[in-house]
Amino acid sequence: MGMLRIMSRKGDERIVWDNNKASTNDLEALAAIREAERIFNEERARGATAFKVESGKTVERLETFDHTAEQIVMVPRVIGG
Repeated sequence: MGMLRIMSRKGDERIVWDNNKASTNDLEALAAIREAERIFNEERARGATAFKVESGKTVERLETFDHTAEQIVMVPRVIGG
């Protein structure tokens, strides 16, 4: 399973997909991946930073969407003053 988590003032939104089903061309799984990638690109364009989080591994910064990631966390740009 893969998950995209988008952090915001309201908490976090999640999109989940099943990579096993996607590998068999399951339409629902492929649609979820496309939606996650669309949101990933939209948030990156707004300045968000993306991190790949996987059990037992060091957190890795992502520049491009990786549908094989266990979890991708999107953190919005912090604007200070």
